[in-house]
Amino acid sequence: MPPCASIRLTAEPLFSLMPTASSFDLIQFLAQALDDAHQAIFESLIQPALFALGAMHLAEPLFDLSVWIVIGAVEVVVLALVFTLLERHWPVEPVQDRAAIRTDMLYTLLHRLGAFAMLVFALMQPAIDALEAALRNLGFSRLNLDQLWPGVTDQPVISFLLYLVVLDFIDYWIHRGQHQLEPWWQLHAVHHSQRQMTFWSDQRNHLLDDLLRDAILACVAIALGAAPAQFMGLVIASRVLQSMQHANLRWRWPAGFERVLVSPSFHRRHHALGVGHEGPQQGVNFAVLFPLWDHLFGTADVRPGLEPTGIRDQLEGRDYGTGFWSQQWRAVARWFGRA
Repeated sequence: MPPCASIRLTAEPLFSLMPTASSFDLIQFLAQALDDAHQAIFESLIQPALFALGAMHLAEPLFDLSVWIVIGAVEVVVLALVFTLLERHWPVEPVQDRAAIRTDMLYTLLHRLGAFAMLVFALMQPAIDALEAALRNLGFSRLNLDQLWPGVTDQPVISFLLYLVVLDFIDYWIHRGQHQLEPWWQLHAVHHSQRQMTFWSDQRNHLLDDLLRDAILACVAIALGAAPAQFMGLVIASRVLQSMQHANLRWRWPAGFERVLVSPSFHRRHHALGVGHEGPQQGVNFAVLFPLWDHLFGTADVRPGLEPTGIRDQLEGRDYGTGFWSQQWRAVARWFGRA
């Protein structure tokens, strides 16, 4: 085989695992286009690099993981086109700190083109499998969430929604931990230190903060029986909705729907100065997707969220950093009590 000869891996592309009914020609066309783009990127960029490094044994797992480059690129382009237009028409506040937004754009590209969540999922899979084997020897078997009600919960749409709700419940408690556990808050403060929120702000997180959160969610998803392609769909749906929540938009849903899905106004209240991290519960509106959890556990604040955002001690001069590296370093320094 010539040095950079193209190979097509036998591993089934993850896109092909998505349900594409024959009646939905457009969906089939898009799925095929994404598969082709994925294959082209792998063959022209990743595979030659692996060959040059003598690491072709990593080709198959990286082939599956590299699908996130394609998905992330599509996400970024679509979000930029849609939400840039929306934020110009219905902004909460005028954009003033464009440098801060450019930093958030860097975070977004790093996370959405870097396969971060899926990489954590792949790394956790062997450990969970080993634990499952040990438990099976003791007579315990892994819970398969979509087999709770055969014929119902194993339907693709029902199964997807079931996993989404359960993982969002876990994410609600993770989010409360990010605020209420002081060392974790010092990392999560990177996210809340943005004074100019836009749809780019969702991925503005410390790398260790993301690693902790993604590791917990990946372990839960694997333990509940989520397949890689299913986990991919769950992550995509969650982060698209979270980009919308962070957008600089004056949107509130109709009264009844405000309890169904987190709106930009509901989540902005969580980021509001003097509200988002203060008070007896160290904040309000922790729900990531579904406000139900805030209403059940007494952390909901349904007042319109149009206040300035940030952390109160920023008004007293505390510096959380102005660029990617300074924000990452200062968070670690705070963690060790050196800032």
